[in-house]
Amino acid sequence: MKKQLVLENGEVFVGEGFGADQEMSGEVVFNTGMTGYQEILSDPSYCAQIVTLTYPLIGNYGINRDDFESISPAIHGLIVREVELEPSHWRNEESLDTLLKAKGIPGLSGIDTRKLTRMIREIGTLKGRICSMNVDVEQVAKELRESAAIKDQVAQVSTKDPYHVPGKGKRVVLIDCGMKHGILLELIERNCDVVVVPYHTSADEIIRLGADGVLVSNGPGNPEDVPETIQTVKELVGEVPLFGICLGHQLLALASGATTSKLRFGHRGSNHPIRELSTGAIDITAQNHGYTVDADSLDDTNLKVTHIAVNDETVEGLAHKEYPAFSVQYHPEASPGPQDANHLFDQFMELMNTKQTTKVLA
Repeated sequence: MKKQLVLENGEVFVGEGFGADQEMSGEVVFNTGMTGYQEILSDPSYCAQIVTLTYPLIGNYGINRDDFESISPAIHGLIVREVELEPSHWRNEESLDTLLKAKGIPGLSGIDTRKLTRMIREIGTLKGRICSMNVDVEQVAKELRESAAIKDQVAQVSTKDPYHVPGKGKRVVLIDCGMKHGILLELIERNCDVVVVPYHTSADEIIRLGADGVLVSNGPGNPEDVPETIQTVKELVGEVPLFGICLGHQLLALASGATTSKLRFGHRGSNHPIRELSTGAIDITAQNHGYTVDADSLDDTNLKVTHIAVNDETVEGLAHKEYPAFSVQYHPEASPGPQDANHLFDQFMELMNTKQTTKVLA
């Protein structure tokens, strides 16, 4: 069935629909990863976005039960050059097409994804809609231009209630702003006793849980849209070791008095090089973010830059000058992607092992 992607600037890409037969709008972005489409489409950080995959053949190894980063994908659409409807792999359990149908997510194949990616790189991210062929294109483009920015993505993907993942080691309170399951898995592998809490949980509640450390997760959208989490992070710094990942990195910066801004087209892929300033070492990292911490705004804060992006020199890592708190803009859990930065979870463990905190019974 023919479907089309209509962009807010009036551009139209016509292709073949797959997945769910429904219209869906969202911010159109691109990811340069060559593998890992299952992790990408189930990453909560893509909430309300339509993702274009630049690798040309998608779906060839199917879908399996183990590689999901969330139970309910929040992506608003998937765009590919070519989709494989009959995958072949020993782990395959269903096709990409059947998964998208089951989850109510539309897909579009057969379009020039290179042209679309170049357009986003030149213009910046654009709002778009995957829709049928009988719509009024000019009207759709007008509606997209006039539509308000979505501000509640974190609320959509965060857990609604706290839950406990028992372990025999350090107790980590994980603030879920749209957590990838890969982050939780890394903590479990280190025997952590994990309590996952909603994004709006107060610092007092977290301290009362007896946290040895706090991890602020990744998540979607503009970090300024979650002032509750910013306030919580502000109150936790200095009270308990803290580790921020992706959105958590931006929230640590905002809580410390820095500012953030939107990138033209963001960093999304599994091959982004970053440099550690203290050693000059280069790590290849997985990334998925549309906002960045403004380097100049850090001058009057207690944060120092620890890592920068090799490609555009944006801020990729921060550490507090006085307290055990640090963050990175990239994903040390990978899922998918290289595991060069996995050691950062061990660094977090070391902070908890050397920092004694007062525990209060819940």
